[in-house]
Parts: sequence; structure tokens; C-alpha cells
Amino acid sequence: MTTSTVGSDRGASPPGPPVAPEVSGFLDMLAAERNAAANTRAAYARDLTDFAAWCAAQEVSLVAATADQLRAYLASLSATAKPRTVARRLSALRQFFKYLASEDRRADDPSADLDAPRRGRPLPKVLSEAEMAALCDAVGRLDGASGARLRALVELLYATGLRVSELVGLPLGALGRDGESLRVRGKGGRERVIPIAAPARAAVAAWLCHRGGGDGVEAPLFPSATAAQGHLTRQRVGQLLKALALDAGLDPGAVSPHVLRHAFATHLVDHGADLPSVQKLLGHADISTTQVYTHVAVERLARVVRAHHPLSDTKRK
Repeated sequence: MTTSTVGSDRGASPPGPPVAPEVSGFLDMLAAERNAAANTRAAYARDLTDFAAWCAAQEVSLVAATADQLRAYLASLSATAKPRTVARRLSALRQFFKYLASEDRRADDPSADLDAPRRGRPLPKVLSEAEMAALCDAVGRLDGASGARLRALVELLYATGLRVSELVGLPLGALGRDGESLRVRGKGGRERVIPIAAPARAAVAAWLCHRGGGDGVEAPLFPSATAAQGHLTRQRVGQLLKALALDAGLDPGAVSPHVLRHAFATHLVDHGADLPSVQKLLGHADISTTQVYTHVAVERLARVVRAHHPLSDTKRK
């Protein structure tokens, strides 16, 4: 079977493992018709390549797989993988076979009647306001260009709720002329404008005094001479945050770029922000995704009641 790698179009990731030509066509469709980001296409490629490998081992045709064969594949996953992983693979299979049907590669969709595994929706991990203050205090003690860069990264993550991929990919032109807002292109090519709080504006201004690299509007805000993309990588930001967590006296395992995004949203909701506004700031396509932050706030209040109310079960015991 002829194979190819994930395409090298807009924002493409480094080449991954070979993928079947049918999968490659599906990935090309995602890029051309849905403007799917490179990370999204790479995730689909990984999931579908795993299924293709299972098909090869079972001597099953990837394109002609039946519903029973899909169930057998998902059952084999369930023995070792988490329900969340199985659900993601099923989602990838549904999108893939829907694409094959639309291209007349097959007359039916074998994934249409498959049931997703039941799973509870986990609440996002969040740092408290005191923990975020400790993290900001720790980064404020750093000096030099590296300190200024990390301070800008932390302040922007917490002040805007950006996804880390959005943050590292920011060009200089994303900064508003007044320096008080960011223009961000997120998932699906959706663009949003996010206001920047004063501490983050000051941190970015300080970083610009140290920043090297080009000065055109498309030049990266956080350039890197070693990364293939020309800008700081998501992985490097994660490493820097974990080292900073140690300096702040926090558990490094509890600190990541996405945790800061969750902290941004949760703290906004805690202080009375309405969900539609938080949805726009986060770039969520569906407000149901944003509603998880109300559950985080309710769960925190429930812990307070359990710990301090005189009639709670904890107090009675």
C-alpha cells in the first residue's frame, strides 16, 4: 500500500509516521475544506494510522471495514486504553468513514451506529488565585532576556487564556497599535480580539526591549533560532513553566500552559463574568464547552461547605 506523510501546507507539523493514501486524502480535505490546524490533522493522522495498522494485522481492508470489525477494534482498545482515548478514536473513525461515503468510496457508513464509551466529563485542573500569584511573583524575580520572555509568556497566558499553540504562534502584528489588545487566529481559522490587562502589557513591552529577530508584522513575537517553526515551541513553554513552578513552591505536575488557560476562565467566572463573554475570549465554538467552568466553581463551593458548614458530613464525623 502506498503511503505518504502529513502534508506540508499552512502551519504543518514535522513529518509523522507514514499514512495510508485514503487517510492522506482525508487529511487534505480537513485542511482545504475545514481549515483544520496542523495539530488537529496530526491527531487524526495518529488515530487513523493506528486503526490502519490494526486492519493490516487482521488482514482487514481499511476502506471496506465493517461495523463489526470497527467494534472489534474499539474493543481491543478498551482493554488497555482510557475511555477518553477510545471515544477520540471513534470520533476520528466517524469523520473518516463519513468522508469516504461522501467521496463515493463506499456506499455506507459502518461507524454510524457505533456507541461511544460512557465517560464522565473530567473537570479541568485549575490553579487557585493564590497559586497564580505565587507563580507570577516567582517569574517577576527573574531578570535578563530569558526572564523577560518567560514573564511575558506567563502574564499573557493568564491574562488572555490563549491556547499555547496560539501563544507561541503570535506574530508581532497580532499586537494592537495601542498595545491593549491581541488579534488571535484560533481553531478553524476563527479570529478573535482579546483585551490585555496592564501587567501583561508591561511584561510584553519589557520583552520587546530584549527580543531579537525580525520586526515585520509576520515576525514571531517569541522567535527561536533552533525551532523548525522559527518560534518558541509548545513543548519548551511547558518545560519552562514546570521549572518556574518549582521556584514558586508549586507542584510542577499541576502546572502547564493549559492549566493557566483554565485558571484564566475559572477566575473570570468566579468573579462574575458571564459565560458568553468567556466563550468569546477562549475562542470556543460552542458555549457547552465553556459551561464546564461553572461546574468547577460549584465544585469548589461544595468543598468549602463540606469543610466548614457545621451540619456537613465532615463536621458531624
